[in-house]
Amino acid sequence: MPERLAEMLLDLWTPLIILWIALPPCIYMAPMNQSHVLTDSLAVLLSLWGDDTAILWVWEGLFSCLHTDLDPGSKKIKYILSGDGAGTIFQINDVTGDIHAIKRLDREEKAEYTLTAQAVDWETNKPLEPPSEFIIKVQDINDNAPEFLNGPYHATVPEMSILGTSVTNVTATDADDPVYGNSAKLVYSILEGQPYFSIEPETAIIKTALPNMDREAKEEYLVVIQAKDMGGHSGGLSGTTTLTVTLTDVNDNPPKFAQSLYHFSVPEDVVLGTAIGRVKANDQDVGENAQSSYDIIDGDGTALFEITSDAQAQDGIIRLRKPLDFETKKSYTLKVEAANVHIDPRFSSRGPFKDTATVKIVVEDADEPPVFSSPTYLLEVHENAALNSVIGQVTARDPDITSSPIRFSIDRHTDLERQFNINADDGKITLATPLDRELSVWHNITIIATEIRNHSQISRVPVAIKVLDVNDNAPEFASEYEAFLCENGKPGQVIQTVSAMDKDDPKNGHYFLYSLLPEMVNNPNFTIKKNEGKCISFHNGFNRQKQEVYLLPIIISDSGNPPLSSTSTLTIRVCGCSNDGVVQSCNVEAYVLPIGLSMGALIAILACIILLLVIVVLFVTLRRHKNEPLIIKDDEDVRENIIRYDDEGGGEEDTEAFDIATLQNPDGINGFLPRFRQIIPRNTLFI
Repeated sequence: MPERLAEMLLDLWTPLIILWIALPPCIYMAPMNQSHVLTDSLAVLLSLWGDDTAILWVWEGLFSCLHTDLDPGSKKIKYILSGDGAGTIFQINDVTGDIHAIKRLDREEKAEYTLTAQAVDWETNKPLEPPSEFIIKVQDINDNAPEFLNGPYHATVPEMSILGTSVTNVTATDADDPVYGNSAKLVYSILEGQPYFSIEPETAIIKTALPNMDREAKEEYLVVIQAKDMGGHSGGLSGTTTLTVTLTDVNDNPPKFAQSLYHFSVPEDVVLGTAIGRVKANDQDVGENAQSSYDIIDGDGTALFEITSDAQAQDGIIRLRKPLDFETKKSYTLKVEAANVHIDPRFSSRGPFKDTATVKIVVEDADEPPVFSSPTYLLEVHENAALNSVIGQVTARDPDITSSPIRFSIDRHTDLERQFNINADDGKITLATPLDRELSVWHNITIIATEIRNHSQISRVPVAIKVLDVNDNAPEFASEYEAFLCENGKPGQVIQTVSAMDKDDPKNGHYFLYSLLPEMVNNPNFTIKKNEGKCISFHNGFNRQKQEVYLLPIIISDSGNPPLSSTSTLTIRVCGCSNDGVVQSCNVEAYVLPIGLSMGALIAILACIILLLVIVVLFVTLRRHKNEPLIIKDDEDVRENIIRYDDEGGGEEDTEAFDIATLQNPDGINGFLPRFRQIIPRNTLFI
């Protein structure tokens, strides 16, 4: 303290001593005509102490003698002042030359003023000598307290930090002159927030003062910081701000189950994937440091159950993976583990960061639907199976302890044609209608099993029925064949190769035999190879004039058991060909082997048919002409005649003038002509 006090006294008296030595007691205004006249511009440095203080005399006894020696004591001299603040801040006595400060000075607003003083004639205001310029500098005093412009402050630091960990730094500003004295020299200190934090006095860096601060014990701290000028000495001004320090979380706490044993119950018919229960391991940390993963590490139900982690709720969900069966096993025990996902190696010594718990799951009995002995059934039946014959059988049982009897039925939506029946008691499937493999090879039906005691408990199973083939279709030509034979063809020439098809599907494939009718074995014109289906001509040359078309019946036999056969006809046309064997012209004439018709007979038959058609047409035409009426009954050709006559009536004679029946029946006009009298109308009017 004595050293600090001596420094303050030195700062106070040093400027006063300098001014006392440097400045004269007065300024002499020399006359213009003398050789020792002052320079045109006289710079005078005035240091004014105590801004914000009214200074009546800038230099007490100093400027009171401001005058010119041109006429000492003359009343004709007047002093004037101009420049910065002249008349508003500074005022000069025009008679004595004394300068006064009429307002408080503030260095932070304006640090210096430039003024000009001059002696003029009192009456004419003419300058008596050149003006003198001087500068007034306002010397600073400690009148501004430090300020934290960016406060209040917020900062974070990880929990469990070591001693001296930097938290943040703060900055205060002082409007006083940092060059002169200690008015702007700041020193920082903590008024509130110890012993948790400390601050560097000069740099304002805030650090932790205690190691291993725990967020779970206290998360937020309020620190009050002071900045004091004058180097922190007594009499200095100060300003304060607050700093809120928040401890951020680190993973320094392991998860912990709320209880060591969990009990859950689940019905045996629960749907796969259903959540059975939840377990939760609490972690005092927050965010990702509290995230835990759950696993089943042991137990007798590891294959039936699984556990998943709920990132939102931070718990584990136990779900069913496979079906349960109360009759097989009634309870399960699992050992589950919760482990932190993000582990900080700095705190591994606090580990292990995981915990375990035991989960007991009790299976509850439920009324289950019937269970078939197989998930699917495949049955085979020959297409010629007898009606009501048994195709196959399905079986089902009630898995419950009470074991209800089962009734079987066919879902008729899968058997719309009702081709199958089933015995409701033993599940035997029988044939209801004949089968045809060539129409449908597969039949897919659904069998329903229903508990007799509880009709709501039903099960379904698909049954695929394959129809096996039997040889019930004879082979036939694959298409209609028509062969062309040249008149000049050579013997042994292959006329046509035929092929056959069979709707049946034998296991070893199709094998066909081709032959002619027995009565045509010795046919002199054609023959056929049995295995190849090739038709071959026998003799050299055919006469198209004698026979143009040959119809050759061919027998096709299959290799089934029993073998089946059919007869198809090959049409052979005799055509005129070129020397190269190219067909040029063919005429249509049928010659049925072994029986045929001549061309004349065919023409006679055709002529008779044409004659009969002509007779029928003539008969119909005559009939239509005979039935046409003589009187045209056309509703559109009806007129109304109004006739006037002056003759008197003939009495009874007039009753025989017209026959009304004849008028009503025009067809009878040929048989009876009515009697009428001629009437000459005088006037005829058509309407």
